Amino acid sequence: MKLVLSSVTIDHQTYWLGSTIQGLAFVGSANGPKNEWQRFYPEATPSIDQQANQVAATALTTYLTGTSQSFDLFLDQTSGTPFQRQVWHALQQIPYGQTVTYSELATTLNRPTAVRAIASAVGKNPLLIVVPCHRVLRKDGTLGGYRGGLVMKTALLSLEKNNA
Repeated sequence: MKLVLSSVTIDHQTYWLGSTIQGLAFVGSANGPKNEWQRFYPEATPSIDQQANQVAATALTTYLTGTSQSFDLFLDQTSGTPFQRQVWHALQQIPYGQTVTYSELATTLNRPTAVRAIASAVGKNPLLIVVPCHRVLRKDGTLGGYRGGLVMKTALLSLEKNNA
């Protein structure tokens, strides 16, 4: 698999984006390491092209600046198992500005006893922000983990709450 990487800086935060010929496949965490993509695509052949991913960069910019509330992008989610892709699709159904718990997500997927497996699939989402895993909270309403860090998760939830 060939992964074309580029970066975009939004409000002093740099995000790495990676795409395949099928679509956007990776969004890195704010100021994350340049090689963060390797966790998800260890076998990929990377190339850096700052002219690539411009549509995704614009979409991420408008989202993070509060101008847009959704993403209309071709996504490549083929790196996930069928179960992971099912969970990632469910994440995309969570409305902007709203949150669900891992338990609620499990119930939505008709897998109420698979909370841990669902949480694991959420954590393996390579498309941070675009596939909104930040909208999932622990059963007690606390933030839980987040690849981008809890400061980033808090900021995303606050952005959505203020613009919903």
